[in-house]
Amino acid sequence: MVMRIGGLATGMEIDSIVKELMRAERVKVDKLEQQKQLIEWKQEIYNEISRELANFILNTKKELGLTRTSSTGLLLNNSVSSLDWVKRATLSNSELANVTVRADAVEGTYKVKVHRLAENWSAASSGPISINNEGEINTSNLAAQFGIAEDEVIQFTIKTNKNPEGFTINEEGINAKFLSIHDIVKQINDADIGVKAVYDYATDRFFLQTEQTGSDNTIEIIDNNEITREGESDPVNFISLLKLQYIGENGETKSVESGKEYKGKDALIDFGAAQGIVQSSNQFTINGINFDLKNTGEFTVNVATDIDGVYEKISNFVEKYNELINKLAEKLEEKRYRDYAPLTKEQKEEMSEEEIKLWEEKAKSGLIKNDGILDNLIYSLRTGLFAQVEGVNGIYNHLTQIGITTESYFSSKRGQLVIDETKLKTAIQNDVDSVLELLFKEPDPELKHKSESKMTAAEIQAKRSQSGLISRLYDNLVVGIKGIVNKAGPGENAALYRNVNSSIMIDFIADYSGISMLDKDADDLNKRIVTLNSYLVRVENRYWQQFTQLEKAINRMNQQSMWLMQQFGGGY
Repeated sequence: MVMRIGGLATGMEIDSIVKELMRAERVKVDKLEQQKQLIEWKQEIYNEISRELANFILNTKKELGLTRTSSTGLLLNNSVSSLDWVKRATLSNSELANVTVRADAVEGTYKVKVHRLAENWSAASSGPISINNEGEINTSNLAAQFGIAEDEVIQFTIKTNKNPEGFTINEEGINAKFLSIHDIVKQINDADIGVKAVYDYATDRFFLQTEQTGSDNTIEIIDNNEITREGESDPVNFISLLKLQYIGENGETKSVESGKEYKGKDALIDFGAAQGIVQSSNQFTINGINFDLKNTGEFTVNVATDIDGVYEKISNFVEKYNELINKLAEKLEEKRYRDYAPLTKEQKEEMSEEEIKLWEEKAKSGLIKNDGILDNLIYSLRTGLFAQVEGVNGIYNHLTQIGITTESYFSSKRGQLVIDETKLKTAIQNDVDSVLELLFKEPDPELKHKSESKMTAAEIQAKRSQSGLISRLYDNLVVGIKGIVNKAGPGENAALYRNVNSSIMIDFIADYSGISMLDKDADDLNKRIVTLNSYLVRVENRYWQQFTQLEKAINRMNQQSMWLMQQFGGGY
């Protein structure tokens, strides 16, 4: 940093003069900085709107049951037939089962008889397994716990349907002095072979069972150990030391044998005229009815359309849609205050935080007033909802037929939806399947699974016309999000957009190299600002050079004047 001191000869405040001169010069930079700030604000507004659109899709799909979250966090599509809010089930005995019904369940009354529940195979120690007469369980190692030689190596193999080759416990050959019952439990559970082991310290017992129910889930323990304990002449294997027993087919208690395969039990039910249906689990689906069996016995299930439930789902969706349209309309009609330009750094230094906040609220207002992307989006959503659905099998192919109409597009409500409750409930009662088809019908498979970025305009039009109204709405929203992302970039929402539709980010990178139109505008402004700042440095240096020359000239003049005065003074 160069320290400049001026005005010694002239008496002028050169630093202040240069600052005032530069203030006028910096007006050009300030204007560019203000333009850049407006672009950044526009990007923030666009990103907020596209985030609203994306969350609307994800949230309403979840509320409608069109998606579910897996254990990995991924969103997986469910078919409309699996929706659980369309039909309701009335159960005669809730102590025997829990029942829900899918949309494709046939209405009627069904008699169910549960002969047997599905079970996993399980075994447990018949008594305490440690050798301690005082009741104090020593679990430090196998030798101490079971009273066997410290150098004894305990090994056995478990085979299951999940791992038919078998998993060997203590394959490393660690001797009994350094291996505990907890080590064995951990090895079994970590092996992920479909078997769960537990050692309960309080009761001093070992438990072993298959993780899943049904006869397909098998287990076989191969124990070739020959263990001799002090004071006993006959060798035993490790299974006998664990005292493992299980309940046989007839309810009798039996000891687990080495080399013998054991398996779980299947559920056995009668469903109406269908006798002897076998299920490996107590949770299963028959004719669109989801069963969760709890006890054996007989009960009936009555399946009927849940008119109020369907109405509530549709009305909630319409409410969320209207809220979204209202937010978009507010942005399109927001007042623009052109006298409130973004504040410069110097202006902010002269204002309080509250004053800055109020000023910037006005400066940001109306930045996307009458925006073409949003206006086209609202128009496409409205026209999409009120175009017929082609290829339906049911009696409804237009939204007005089920009692849903719209406000005027040119009103402040921008085409929000209006529900006639009586007409909608009547439509649901008359033909709920047709209502669902109108809302959720899928297009031809070749159109459904093809990316729209690779479709022709005719193919996109065909897909829209064949799609149910809500499915069509989601497609149009994705197009709107793409337009906003192309204009303003994804901001911090890239992961959100990938959850909505992977093509949003893929197309943005492919078509725009990941650089939005506003990013390009901001980059151009940055370059101009850098160039102009370099120019201002040169201008400021020139001013200082000019004033320095003036100082030198004045200083020389002063020196000459003093010399002349000295000369004239010497003649008297």
